[in-house]
Amino acid sequence: MNRSVLRKDAIILLTTLIPNILTRTSRFALFSLPLALSAVLAITLLALSPDQAEAQRAGYWQQEVEYVIEVDFDVETNRYAGKQTLTYHNNSPDVIDRVFYHLFFNAFQPNSMMDKRSRTIADPDSRVRDRIYHYDETEIGYQKIHWIKQNGTEVDFTIKGTIMEVHLAEPIQPGESVVFEMEHEAQVPLQTRRSGRDNAEGVRYSMAQWYPKIAAYDERGWYADPYIGREFYAPFGTFDITIHIDRNYVVASGSILQNPEEVGYGYESADMQVQRPSGDKLTWHFRAEDVHDVMWAADPDYTHVTAQVPDGPLLRFFYQTDPVAINASEERQGELLANWEALPEYTIKAFQYMNERYGKYPYDEYIVIQGGDGGMEYTMGTLITGNRNLRSLVGVTVHELIHAWYEGVIATNEVYDQWIDEGFTVYASAFVMNEIFNDGQDDPLLSRYNGYFNVVNAGIEEPMHKHADHYITNSAYSMASYTKGAIFLHQLGYIIGDDVLQRTLLRFFEEWKFKHPTGHDFIRLAERESGIDLKWYYEYWVTTTKTIDYGIADVADADGTTAVTLERIGLMPMPLDVEVEFTDGTVKHYYIPMRIMWGQKENEFPDIDRVISEDWPWVFPEYELSIDRPLNEIHRIEIDPSFRMADIDRSNNIWSREDS
Repeated sequence: MNRSVLRKDAIILLTTLIPNILTRTSRFALFSLPLALSAVLAITLLALSPDQAEAQRAGYWQQEVEYVIEVDFDVETNRYAGKQTLTYHNNSPDVIDRVFYHLFFNAFQPNSMMDKRSRTIADPDSRVRDRIYHYDETEIGYQKIHWIKQNGTEVDFTIKGTIMEVHLAEPIQPGESVVFEMEHEAQVPLQTRRSGRDNAEGVRYSMAQWYPKIAAYDERGWYADPYIGREFYAPFGTFDITIHIDRNYVVASGSILQNPEEVGYGYESADMQVQRPSGDKLTWHFRAEDVHDVMWAADPDYTHVTAQVPDGPLLRFFYQTDPVAINASEERQGELLANWEALPEYTIKAFQYMNERYGKYPYDEYIVIQGGDGGMEYTMGTLITGNRNLRSLVGVTVHELIHAWYEGVIATNEVYDQWIDEGFTVYASAFVMNEIFNDGQDDPLLSRYNGYFNVVNAGIEEPMHKHADHYITNSAYSMASYTKGAIFLHQLGYIIGDDVLQRTLLRFFEEWKFKHPTGHDFIRLAERESGIDLKWYYEYWVTTTKTIDYGIADVADADGTTAVTLERIGLMPMPLDVEVEFTDGTVKHYYIPMRIMWGQKENEFPDIDRVISEDWPWVFPEYELSIDRPLNEIHRIEIDPSFRMADIDRSNNIWSREDS
């Protein structure tokens, strides 16, 4: 059918059959339609937005939330009282008979699951270790729920550690919205992991995971996972946040300030008259849309500066400039302040690079805040420790802002697919840093491979697709999530070509932003862009710990041609790029696709002659490559001269005349 005709028919369907059903206009509304309309809707979406509809799995839906949060903060006791109204939209086809909330601050108590895990794991995080175990009553964290109501009716709840189960008065039907109201109180723990007070650099409050937060619900059900220090997963929505706090404090948040004329502190414009209300406290009102989390920080000593990304967001930076707060020698203070003053220009360049290569950052602002315990990403901003040399300060900022793409906008399920966010961020960070510091490295990611090889040789590797909390060691988790996740992309570039990989990454962002894709969704896009079947790659690299090892077993003369015997030693199969250098100085590439790929990559080096050889059935441990020149004219043969294939033993990847 002609696409324009299909569009016309779809519009007729929309305007005649379902006008009374589309009662809300957010991007989540289409997923809350009754199942009876799914067929009509699928046709309509295909007609109106074929590229976007193509990205979604059949029957895809996602939940939506609307938070209104108000807290009254006491900086003397480090406690706050809170009120929260949450409108929860059940866009699923399921009847929901209970609801779960996260109460993250409850982790920072002796004998909590986080504390016990840290004291029993073989390689504990140095920021935690046994610190929580020794906290007294003024140093612990907690969140206490006074009451919770469902549509005005008070309901019971059960709290176990960091998880609260809400016993509903009535089940939530498919397509139904429900309002939860609650009153609660909390105490901010000493800075331990991500969130807390009085960090090592003297920042008073780093408020991450600070509010009762409804758990994620998707086609696999609820994710009521206790907090032991790893990853997060939550539904998209809006956050309206009001903070009452001592008027001497400057509040910075990963959201948009709504009342700059009341608070000032660098938020106001040049022509704005700031009129602060009287009293001991100021009220800060923030709002964020199309996000799944909001953090904030507060300190009396923050300096606030801004920078504008051309055709991009306004950047805000909050850091300490008071000599007492910095607590360093005068020379060191000057160095640290100079680094922060230089940071905005580097951050602008990083945003420009990311916007061009990986998709445009969709929010109006991004904020960099000194605080926390290292570096931690949030959708519209980051908390970072700031007493660093320039390269470290820029590096942590770049890493965390790239998370805005892969943790913030593309909100994968980080309970099981944390390697997408972490790995893709590590991958992009290497290229961004190489660009903005003019390092001139041909391939800045290759240095990451040695870490992977070391873990393999140590025998502690674990699969990438695994519950983030259930790794035996922190080292195995870090390797699977960060390093092996980055190699996943880099090695995929070897399989499908770097240009195709870049197109895939850009398409992934455009088609899955503000949604919750899986690794399978990404690999499917890579298949569409490359024309290559890649399910085998996902299975081997992501779900197993099988390794790659190829070698050149024999090179022999064969009646005027050369027979090269290649062997697959490792259990993971791969296509091969084989480079042959002849004695006259010319070079030829031999490309050996695998039969299960049902396709082949484009020639990445069009200036070099390439021969596409017979495909290799992966069950065959050996393969004979025929080179159409005699052995005495061959100087050198190498498997994967680009080094992108994670071959655990490259000692057998090269044959040369001198060594034969």
